[in-house]
Amino acid sequence: MRKGAYVFIDKLKQAIEGEYRDYYFYRSMYEIAEDPLWRDFIQHAFEDEKSHYEMFQQLYYMMTGTFVQNPKKPIPCYNLKQGVKQALVGELDGVETYKEMLLTIPFQQAYNPLFIAMHDEMEHAIRMSMIYNSLR
Repeated sequence: MRKGAYVFIDKLKQAIEGEYRDYYFYRSMYEIAEDPLWRDFIQHAFEDEKSHYEMFQQLYYMMTGTFVQNPKKPIPCYNLKQGVKQALVGELDGVETYKEMLLTIPFQQAYNPLFIAMHDEMEHAIRMSMIYNSLR
């Protein structure tokens, strides 16, 4: 395996762990959100994060023959405004990470999951920005 593939695998492992954390963090945000529209936005995000986690695990397995084991769950969200702010920053960071990974994909099957995740992260950032700007 080329050196670049090892760097890609390491970033993919970090992405898997990040998607796992985001899924559980967003689930906890959903529980404390009261506005039905914000709950829909957050539900949309956590369902996407679960999908990204599963796609990335499959990609990781294709590359290594193993899955990323026992990612850590985050501390739950207790303050919606702070949680949304944290989520917004995380989503924007995710866009940058996936863009960098797209430029170094080691084989074509990696393209679609990364492109989908990068696009979804941009959408989540827009949704989180709307929620953040509406909270006092």
